[in-house]
Amino acid sequence: MSTPAAEIDPRRRILGAGLRDLHLALGNGTLDQMLRYLELIEKWNRVYNLTAIRSAEAMIPHHILDSLTVLPWVRGERVVDVGSGAGLPGIPIALARPEIAVTLLEIVDKKTAFLQQAVGELRLPNVTVVRERVENWEPVDRFDVVVARAFAETAEFVRTAGHLVRPGGRILAMKGLDPATELHSLPPGIRVAEVRPVSVPGLAAARHVVVLERL
Repeated sequence: MSTPAAEIDPRRRILGAGLRDLHLALGNGTLDQMLRYLELIEKWNRVYNLTAIRSAEAMIPHHILDSLTVLPWVRGERVVDVGSGAGLPGIPIALARPEIAVTLLEIVDKKTAFLQQAVGELRLPNVTVVRERVENWEPVDRFDVVVARAFAETAEFVRTAGHLVRPGGRILAMKGLDPATELHSLPPGIRVAEVRPVSVPGLAAARHVVVLERL
């Protein structure tokens, strides 16, 4: 017997509607994991202040759906989320695309402690947490995609994290307002492939994805 609409968890209803708006078909198990992830952020927020957004309902558009808007530009098998913080956008990407190996790169102790806990509780075999300063980290193999959400001005992000991406790979900067003025001082060897406005279900604020490629 189906569950009456009034009895459905409102968080699940908001998340499900947002995923449909993003044209993402994810299984019930994945939705369960995303909701559990929100519960973990909400719990840890009481002590560690991981994010300024306090309620799980508000986190759905601001964090989960916002993070998932970058998926159309994620390609390849290995992704690193720079300055991952509470795991955004890395954990939503890893949940939606379990075939992708995602590294969460973070230097702050309390945040890496949360990330390790979240990865363990959500049982994410495709996620690795690395506690290291981005400019100092030299991975053995470079990544197909380097992504960051509100990490820094775009040219600074590229200068700081560009060494992590392989030739032909992508650097994805998730921004708010149109970042066109940030793209005039990019380092050599980086090409602007696309700057695309994106719409986040349930969120009126402007969002853009900057797609850069390493030559």
